[in-house]
Amino acid sequence: MSDSFNARGTLEVGGRSYEIFHFDGLRKHFDIDRLPYSLKVLMENLLRKEDGVNVTREHIEALANWDPKSKPKDQIGFTPARVVLQDFTGVPAVVDLAAMRDAMKSMGRDPNLINPLSPVDLVIDHSVMVDHFGSPEALGLNTKIEFQRNGERYEFLRWGQKAFSNFRVVPPGTGIVHQVNLEYLGQVVFTREEDGVLRAYPDTLVGTDSHTTMINGLGVLGWGVGGIEAEAAMLGQPISMLIPEVVGVRLTGKLAEGATATDLVLTVTEMLRKHGVVGKFVEFFGDGLDHLPLADRATIGNMAPEYGATCGIFPIDRETLNYLELSGRDAEQIELVEAYAKRVGLWRETGAREAEYSAVLDLDLSSVVPSIAGPKRPQDRIPLDRAKVAFLDTLDQYLEQHHSAPANKDEERFEGEGGHAAPGVDDAHEKGAVEYEMDGEKHLLKHGSVVIAAITSCTNTSNPAVLLAAGLVAKKAAEKGLKPKPWVKTSLAPGSQVVPAYLERAGLLKPLEALGFHVVGFGCTTCIGNAGPLPEPIQNAVREGDLCVSSVLSGNRNFEGRIHGDVRTNYLASPPLVVAYALAGNMAVDLYKEPLGHDQDGNPVYLKDVWPSQQEVAELAQKHITSQIYRDKYADVFKGDETWQAIKVTGGELYDWQPSTYVKNPPYFEGMAAEAQGSAAIEDARCLVYVGDSITTDHISPAGAIHPESPAGHYLREQGVEPKDFNSYGSRRGNHEIMMRGTFANVRLRNKMAPGTEGGWTTHVPSGEQMFIYDAAMKYRQEGTPLVVLAGKEYGTGSSRDWAAKGTNLLGIRAVIAESFERIHRSNLVGFGVLPLQFKEGDSAEGLGLTGQEAFSISSLEGDPETVEVKAEGANGTTTFEALVRIDTPKEWDYFRNGGILHYVLRQLAAKAA
Repeated sequence: MSDSFNARGTLEVGGRSYEIFHFDGLRKHFDIDRLPYSLKVLMENLLRKEDGVNVTREHIEALANWDPKSKPKDQIGFTPARVVLQDFTGVPAVVDLAAMRDAMKSMGRDPNLINPLSPVDLVIDHSVMVDHFGSPEALGLNTKIEFQRNGERYEFLRWGQKAFSNFRVVPPGTGIVHQVNLEYLGQVVFTREEDGVLRAYPDTLVGTDSHTTMINGLGVLGWGVGGIEAEAAMLGQPISMLIPEVVGVRLTGKLAEGATATDLVLTVTEMLRKHGVVGKFVEFFGDGLDHLPLADRATIGNMAPEYGATCGIFPIDRETLNYLELSGRDAEQIELVEAYAKRVGLWRETGAREAEYSAVLDLDLSSVVPSIAGPKRPQDRIPLDRAKVAFLDTLDQYLEQHHSAPANKDEERFEGEGGHAAPGVDDAHEKGAVEYEMDGEKHLLKHGSVVIAAITSCTNTSNPAVLLAAGLVAKKAAEKGLKPKPWVKTSLAPGSQVVPAYLERAGLLKPLEALGFHVVGFGCTTCIGNAGPLPEPIQNAVREGDLCVSSVLSGNRNFEGRIHGDVRTNYLASPPLVVAYALAGNMAVDLYKEPLGHDQDGNPVYLKDVWPSQQEVAELAQKHITSQIYRDKYADVFKGDETWQAIKVTGGELYDWQPSTYVKNPPYFEGMAAEAQGSAAIEDARCLVYVGDSITTDHISPAGAIHPESPAGHYLREQGVEPKDFNSYGSRRGNHEIMMRGTFANVRLRNKMAPGTEGGWTTHVPSGEQMFIYDAAMKYRQEGTPLVVLAGKEYGTGSSRDWAAKGTNLLGIRAVIAESFERIHRSNLVGFGVLPLQFKEGDSAEGLGLTGQEAFSISSLEGDPETVEVKAEGANGTTTFEALVRIDTPKEWDYFRNGGILHYVLRQLAAKAA
């Protein structure tokens, strides 16, 4: 190992000696202290990993000379300390590792060469669904169904836990990966014995879920990557990246009475989306941090994918230590964190010198007001006092598209600046009401009816303040005799076992249950599309009336079709507001001016009557949340219950592949040559999918329920699986046959290749036959025709789903031509051998007059060109344009030339063993 700047040193803490890498030598040549916190973490990583090959002196100097006003141009290799996986993305990652072992065996090499080199933790949290709710039995019933549905997957993961070293699994029913990471796995300062030396260095990671960034609130640098990149990191490959721009957000003041961390994060998301931070680091600083609890910081960090940033990080300071102590970390670890951060220069003090940033935004925390976001994007914040107005506007648009006239046609909508509804408007949304009967009672379901109210894990359930607030709203409402409306599906999905423990201690679990918010599972539920079915009478009423009904959830994702296929409008809100909307029962209610319901004496009860003060919440937290709760709940975190322990484990170093609709040996390495074959030009490709702006990985990657009449549904029925046992796409991500059939199959996808349709449809060219996208892709494959995708801006936003790239590849798509890409998805496309091309500034598919009916040819990629020529030949002539090649680094070119990261790593490891 090299040490060009004499960075190696020693730190004595608690009677132990640690080898560390500091900045003292660098400070003789560079003003290191001007660098943002996040770049200092990257700098330590380079100093420690300097080897003259993957990390050189020039890389270190490039980072030291970082110019905040310049566009990123210098590439570095980042080696995270660890990798975290969740089961939806983790299962295919382990499937790929198992397939790589088979491939290594076929190449005459030792299969054990395929083994995680970095510590890997997989948390099973995405498989539980809300089949049962509103009863004390809901948790037990949902857990039982979860094991029944996922037995094959869980057996496979148990094999992986046994077969691979450096690989731990947190069993089902424990919590969500981000909260377990924050409350237990995160170390802030990592220690590991390497080459006989005990080293201390910043805890860093990558994760296969975009919300890995929640750990940023703890001062830990980490972000979401595709499963493909995560596998490479697990196998010792550095993450290739450009030194990023870093946007600073200066926080001042403190949250006003009535505002919550959720309101803050929706404000931050709106602000940063407007500024534009895609592909950038965001770093929070300023004296406002003195008043921002770590749980609030974690909430903001969690939403980094929603505001588009790679990460949203906070520095290490006194609040970090307070949280480590509260969450039950060892005193020795806390002492090490403080000593290390201060010695290396990663510690924040109030009033300290500000770092330099690419741009600085200011936010006064006292300006934050209660808000929701929706109806289909997390960045579309709506102040709560405008929520009713905004919904009615959305309803008008819906009715114009789906019915003969808008709800409020020819009416004066509002009076004055206060936004008071004109006479008749309150009842306008009832015109399409449908009567239904359930449990012997008849009710009217209307446009705007809240049919799902979910306090769901991830963004908010790691934050005790908002959960205690929700409990207090429930307690005060229950005392006044209020109940959620009968059409509301209520659920509470805590992010860890700690949550119900402190809610019970505070006397708030029973009031939540009294309002139907029983614990339904410990994992990612509603936010990931695991909301489960609506009660049949309600589902039928929605469909009969083509009603524009709503969900309200305390999550981070509300993209079209994600929450539930029958729910058109979805709103993100704080947990106490989720309870409030469950009581109100409709989005066309002004929570400031209209009652949530009426008490036992018939008196109206308003939101202000049940809303808790900050002091009430703080007193409960101080009294009932203790470090002992955390220590108790995480004492046997890897053990699992009796059901988990009883799962039979088969196979040895190689997995014994059995017929399964959950786990199947993928075809990625079939016929793979020992050497990379290069990249040929693409000729006479056809357009399979032509879409507009803001196409998310939810539109591309299979997610949610599997429709019986979809290609994936047909496949499962051919395998003898009944529709009731289909489970979700996410649970079947280890089977490529299902996943490729579900790619581009989102029920809300609007493909211009099949005008007038919604869902996974396209038109085969030149036959003109309309068919499922999967069927068309297979027809093109038989014809030997390569495929392309045409897209608008922000292609691939959303979750870091590797199947959005894998499925694209397996459908035969060779290139995606878009106006701009989301960071993770662009990287994933390269990592699976799909060429991302970007229209030049001012160009677009529509602007160039492309219809998708053309034959597309793309010039050679020899010489790693920055641009290529694209020729589109159609009935009306030929259009030729230049496109930018979005293979951004030399390492990405290595991956692409090899057909993807996995192929590159496999060839590298096989060559070393030769």
